Amino acid sequence: MTTQLNPVLRYGASVSLIALIALCLLWELKIAPLRAGGTLLVLKVLPLLLPLRGVLKGQLYTMQWAAMLILLYFMEGVVRAWSDPSSLSALMAGFEILFSFTFYLCAVLYLRPAKRAAKQNAVRTTHNT
Repeated sequence: MTTQLNPVLRYGASVSLIALIALCLLWELKIAPLRAGGTLLVLKVLPLLLPLRGVLKGQLYTMQWAAMLILLYFMEGVVRAWSDPSSLSALMAGFEILFSFTFYLCAVLYLRPAKRAAKQNAVRTTHNT
């Protein structure tokens, strides 16, 4: 039995992850860094690079853990939107919230058919034994 996964959701997750990487780089280096010239906060991009290849390929395991990882960026966006004194930085935080939420939603919806099939397979296996 093969599970039909939605390529549009994979594409949405990929685009939002790439957009989040670009946003974080631009935000911390050029647009609204905490200090002029940028800070080491730009290193927050590195964890986002780890799942990039697997997300682009639509690998289920990578999508699962990347969906959990992306929640950290969602939380950072909420905190910085609320607390940053600069309106430009708050705007960047709003984009971070948007991109991370979009990724999370696409990833979860992409994974749903595979999770449902695995659950049905597990039930079938237990009934056959």
